[in-house]
Amino acid sequence: MEKRYVFGDVMIGKEELKKRVRELGAEISKDYKGESILAICVLKGAVIFMSDLIRELNIETKIDFMAVSSYGASTKSTGVVRILKDLDSNIEGENVIIVEDIIDSGLTLKYLKEYLMARNPKSLKICTLLDKPERRVAEVNADYIGFSIENKFIVGYGLDFDQLYRNLPYISYLEEE
Repeated sequence: MEKRYVFGDVMIGKEELKKRVRELGAEISKDYKGESILAICVLKGAVIFMSDLIRELNIETKIDFMAVSSYGASTKSTGVVRILKDLDSNIEGENVIIVEDIIDSGLTLKYLKEYLMARNPKSLKICTLLDKPERRVAEVNADYIGFSIENKFIVGYGLDFDQLYRNLPYISYLEEE
């Protein structure tokens, strides 16, 4: 029998998201004052967050995209990371910020960080909208965190379940019916 899911409450509203993204943009701009960054969006979940975030930066900003997968059509990570789309840019000597939607087990981000560090960036930091520390399996920490959240399956503001719910302007969660 197929599992069915229902929406939980709104965890983080639209205005709270806007406010925190503005704060993150100010923090990153302060940390990189007088320098430029390359923001790497981890597709598809981080695209809405990154779009809002880069508009809050007042430093030179280039962007690129990567697509990685460890979920498929499931609510649990498989632990196997696949790169579906690699960067178009050479990151050697660049200040790189990986922009991620959520850090859960940390396996995907740990792999991605090691993969990108091998390309000799000047610096590499992680900015995540959501951090789920109680689920962490791999040793990885974000430099910029929007919100720390409890262990729920999150949807909205770019995060999906089987490609649905990315368009919600707030963060909610799914639970089994």
